[in-house]
Amino acid sequence: MKIAIAGGTGFVGKHLTRKLTERGDTIYILTRHPERYHDTDKVRYIGWLKKGKQPDKQLPKLDAIINLAGDSLFGYWTKSKKDRIYQSRINATYEINELIRNMNEKPEVLVNASAIGYFGTSTYHTYTESDNESGNDFLAEVTEAWEDTAQQAKAEGVRTVITRFGVILGTEGALPLMALPFKFYIGGRIGTGDQWISWVHIKDVVDMIIFSIEHPHIEGPLHVTSPNPVTNREMSKKLAEVLGKPNWLPVPRILLKILLGEMSILVVKGQKVLPEKAALSGYNFNHPDVKDALSKIFK
Repeated sequence: MKIAIAGGTGFVGKHLTRKLTERGDTIYILTRHPERYHDTDKVRYIGWLKKGKQPDKQLPKLDAIINLAGDSLFGYWTKSKKDRIYQSRINATYEINELIRNMNEKPEVLVNASAIGYFGTSTYHTYTESDNESGNDFLAEVTEAWEDTAQQAKAEGVRTVITRFGVILGTEGALPLMALPFKFYIGGRIGTGDQWISWVHIKDVVDMIIFSIEHPHIEGPLHVTSPNPVTNREMSKKLAEVLGKPNWLPVPRILLKILLGEMSILVVKGQKVLPEKAALSGYNFNHPDVKDALSKIFK
C-alpha cells in the first residue's frame, strides 16, 4: 500500500513507519522540514504546512492517510502551551482535509489520532465507543474539536477512523517519566491510587492502526487501549516488580498539582476505557497484560 503519515517522525509515527515498511508498504511522511531527512526506497519526505508547499502535487494515489500530528502534551500548561496543543491538532487536521479535497483520487481511509481524554475523567464510569458524551475539561475540549474536524473527511467519501489513544507504554512517551521515581527508590502510588490508567503497548497501537486500515467496516471512534485497564495503585505495583524497586512512597496529589499545574490531570485523574470495537472486530492483542507489557519494554 501507499500511505501518507502526518506526524510520522514522532514516537508513534516512527514505530508505525518501521512496521509498514518492513511489510513492504511505501510511506510518504508529511513534514514541515523535508530537507532534514533522506528519502529511501520505502520512505519519502513531503513538505507541508509551509507557504508554497503543495503536497497533493507530490503524492501518488494513496490507499490511506494517517494523521498523528500535534504538539506534545508534556510541559507546563501555560496559556501559550495550551494554545499550541489545541491549534497544532486542529490546524494539521484542517490541512489534511484540504489535502484530501485537492486530490483527484481520494484515499480509501483517513485514520486520525485522538485521545481517551475525550471523555473527561471518572473513577466509576466505564467508557466504550458507544458512549458519545464528551467531558468538560481542557483535554476533552481539544479532542472533541479534533475529532469534529477529522470527521469532515467523510464529506469527500473517505472512510474516517478516530483512534482514541490511551496511555501508550514504550521506551518514549509517558512511561520513562512514570518509571523515574522508582529508579531512584522513591516510587509509589499517586494520591489514593484509585484513578484508572487505560494503557496500551506501543506494538498494539501500531497494529490497531493497521488493523483499522485493513478492515473497511471500522469507522468512527476506535479505542486504542488494552482490554485490561488498571488503577494507578496496580500500575505502581507492577512497575516496581518489573524494575525490582520498592513501591512505598505515595505521592500527594497536591504536590503534583503544585509542580505540574493543570497538566497534573494526566497523572492524578484518569478514566476506564475499553476497546469494545476492536474486540468485536476480532483484533488479537499482543500485550493485554500490563506486567507482560512492562516486562517486554524494560527487558
